Amino acid sequence: MTSRINRSLDQDSSSSSSAAEDGSQDVLSLLMGVFDDHNDETSPQVRAPYSCAHVSGSPSLHRRDVVPSHFLLKIESFASLSKSPITHYRSEFEAGGYNWEISIFPNGDKTNGGEDHISVFLRLIDTNLPIGWEVHAIFTFFLYDQIREQYVTSQDNANVLRFHAMKTKWSIIKYIDLKTFNDSSNGFLVNGSCAFGAEVFVVKNTIKGECLTMIEDPIKCTNTWKIGDFSAITQDRHASQPFFGGDYIWKIVIYPNGFGEGNGTNISLFLQLDTSSLPPNTKLFVNYVLRLKHQINGKDFEQKANNVFFSSNGWGFPTFMSLAKFKRLDNGFLLNDTCIIEAQFEVLGLIKQH
Repeated sequence: MTSRINRSLDQDSSSSSSAAEDGSQDVLSLLMGVFDDHNDETSPQVRAPYSCAHVSGSPSLHRRDVVPSHFLLKIESFASLSKSPITHYRSEFEAGGYNWEISIFPNGDKTNGGEDHISVFLRLIDTNLPIGWEVHAIFTFFLYDQIREQYVTSQDNANVLRFHAMKTKWSIIKYIDLKTFNDSSNGFLVNGSCAFGAEVFVVKNTIKGECLTMIEDPIKCTNTWKIGDFSAITQDRHASQPFFGGDYIWKIVIYPNGFGEGNGTNISLFLQLDTSSLPPNTKLFVNYVLRLKHQINGKDFEQKANNVFFSSNGWGFPTFMSLAKFKRLDNGFLLNDTCIIEAQFEVLGLIKQH
């Protein structure tokens, strides 16, 4: 096993197994919300390309015990809200370093075909954002099942939404039909009260790109290092003289009494790159063999690996060979207090970072 030498929101959730088992047969077809990308509540409905309506079969019903992270609204006497002259209720909250506004239409957004449903809108309301800004976020809306004491949504609604100056609002026009919502056996509206929740997780763009260019005919490099007076080595780490391999400078490193998991029981061998010979933002994809020469019968001992070299931290083998095997004279690896180590390697490719 190779190793480097260094010198220098989970949330528990549970899903229902089937509609028949949890008594919510009707709700398997609910939460068929369609994300609509319009800014004006009176504008024509436009379906997002990843609309749940485009998914074959019923959406997967997702249940969990954990309270939604960012917004929770309990409404008592939902019927009174439905009969009031207002078309929707709105509230503000913060998530991911941004300010948001959520709107709930108890009778649906009728101007966009939401009759007989509950509609939900999410708007980014920050006004001090820089020119050309974009925010990508995952929006999930929940209903609370008061009978089973779980928060319910559809996994199909957890899409990455793109907000920018020309599109600050997304909506789910038909989140749930009112017939299903009003049926008290489903647990969403019980004794006139209900609860909604929301989570908005902002996707931070911290991506780092790489480009691997393979070398068609890599040059094989070999360096042999003879260590005399091995028993006189007092330092934990002993390195060879620098040598050129291809266009780069390397060293072989030995830990006579082991390193890491091999400490005290093994000799450890590593191949180390001198990063002063490496161009900026470049890594090397290297295939290498570290070999301990048998000085009696030529039956050398070796270990092979391939790794990406990009810093002065070497790659190699903490448990290259046990100290007992190495020091036993008739094994031929340490003879007359001398050992011979060989490094053979080839740079298979160059990796450029962007």
